[in-house]
Amino acid sequence: MKNKIQKIITVASVFILFVTGCAKVPVQQNESTIILQAQKEDKAEQQQEKQDDLRKQEELKRQQEKTKLEDPIKLKAAINGQGDSKKIPILMYHSIKYEKDNELRIPKEKFKEQMEYLKKEGFNPLSLNELYSHMLLGSEIPQKPIVITFDDGYADNYTNAYPILKELGFKATVFVISGVVDKHEDYMTTDHLKEMDKNGISIEAHTVTHPKLDTLSYNDQLKELRGSKQALEKILGRNIDYIAYPYGKYNNDTLKLVEQLGYKMAFSTEKGLAHKSNGIYKLHRIYISEKYSINQFKQLVNTK
Repeated sequence: MKNKIQKIITVASVFILFVTGCAKVPVQQNESTIILQAQKEDKAEQQQEKQDDLRKQEELKRQQEKTKLEDPIKLKAAINGQGDSKKIPILMYHSIKYEKDNELRIPKEKFKEQMEYLKKEGFNPLSLNELYSHMLLGSEIPQKPIVITFDDGYADNYTNAYPILKELGFKATVFVISGVVDKHEDYMTTDHLKEMDKNGISIEAHTVTHPKLDTLSYNDQLKELRGSKQALEKILGRNIDYIAYPYGKYNNDTLKLVEQLGYKMAFSTEKGLAHKSNGIYKLHRIYISEKYSINQFKQLVNTK
């Protein structure tokens, strides 16, 4: 009887231990899940901290770069044409559309041939921000730099030039007469300007009415230079930092005003390669005529 009772007690003990052990398994599994979740959260926090640190470093770098660009001594030297830079061809186009006996209007096919040549030969189009940083600070730029600009803001800059530039991945700048935007079918609309500006073709100022600035009074020049800047800033929602002088005409009043109004660089029509010695408010450009053959074009862009 005694042995029988002991067997019963032993079996009961084993059963109790088994049941107790089984009851602990979910608890252990739950603890493991909590630990894994905590580890994941900790890892996510570490990654977020790293991203925050990177953002802070990038912001600090931007602020340092901005401080350098605002250095009054370097700025004054660049305005006065003091210092060195690379010699860079800045191409000056107008209309990209055929018109008989009008050398300002270049057929789309000829323009495409010229752009494809630049691509094939490894030229690297710069934005005006890149050009400015190089002129002011000597920032590094790619080999065979070139700048592509258009004056006036013709509608065919959007319909004919823009698709070619976009296909080739080229940056460019259009200097727009603000007074004709949305008012004449030969010129671009607000929607055209916004789309191009968001896709590598920056929009900059070319005065309000396209006058010869050197014939205007100080106050009338102020209206043209400030009015164009403000109108385009309203359309694009950003600062307008660059201007090209209509007909390439300017005088001492013009130079004072572009500086006072906060323009960073200005462009003339004086023929030649752009260099810091020009002064950043009198940068030279290379006029491109419909009359030029592809060989003449090659000579112009390869001038040293």
